[in-house]
Amino acid sequence: MDADGATESKYVTLVSSDGYEFVVLREAAMISPAIKGMLDTRNNFREATLGRCVFEEISGVVLEKVCEYFQYWYRYRDREDVPDMDIPVELCLELLVAADYLGLDKQNTGTV
Repeated sequence: MDADGATESKYVTLVSSDGYEFVVLREAAMISPAIKGMLDTRNNFREATLGRCVFEEISGVVLEKVCEYFQYWYRYRDREDVPDMDIPVELCLELLVAADYLGLDKQNTGTV
């Protein structure tokens, strides 16, 4: 529930700069401090009311991999034997930039 008592959706929509939309579990996406801030109703951002975040600087192919990571993290968050996640070499630099923007560092994700 949000601050007004309205029920939040279980999912959020993330939109890339080239218009691709990805529907992901809210709980998984909230690992990102940037997304968490956007969706916090106390901040009065439009994203919180719509449940939709637009990333003008992140392409669809990169945002797709970010969303895949959210799901990967959510699935394996309580396990110690976590398999490697496949990351294409050609996306590494753009993924690092996106991860930095979204605050996905070791401190925030609880990884070692």
